[in-house]
Amino acid sequence: MPTIYDFSLPTLTGDSTIALEQYRGRPIVIANTASKCGFTPQYEALQHIWTEFASEGLVVIGVPSNDFGNQEPGDAAAISETCHRNYGVSFPMAAKSHVKGHDAIPLFRWLSEQGGFLARPRWNFYKYIFSRDGMLSNWFTPLTDPAGPRMSQALQRVILDR
Repeated sequence: MPTIYDFSLPTLTGDSTIALEQYRGRPIVIANTASKCGFTPQYEALQHIWTEFASEGLVVIGVPSNDFGNQEPGDAAAISETCHRNYGVSFPMAAKSHVKGHDAIPLFRWLSEQGGFLARPRWNFYKYIFSRDGMLSNWFTPLTDPAGPRMSQALQRVILDR
């Protein structure tokens, strides 16, 4: 059965690949992101959990997408500037990708299978939490604050599960 570790993503700059295998045994959060969305300030909360739980092995990865409302129209340089300048993002960012429908990248097609119909992203900033064994543990819609209590509890479960 595939796990998150069977996938890789091109980096935002396109000069290398984020091989998720390198994070084997670590909890992972993946979020589909956009720079011009009402939920874009969630970058700050994602950065917060990346910083707060890095010593526990947590990995956060952003996957920019223009699939919803044309809210990620820029190129890699524009996305990077928004992430770094406005929100101080230091976690890995993948290349802009499709996350829904037939054009979805393999990782998001797999996520749709793992989480079912309701877990398919229907807007920006869906957040997916993976346990240390590489399986989907939980997912949250954009309405859930990444630094809020619901997601914090879910993160604690995967961080403490050794």
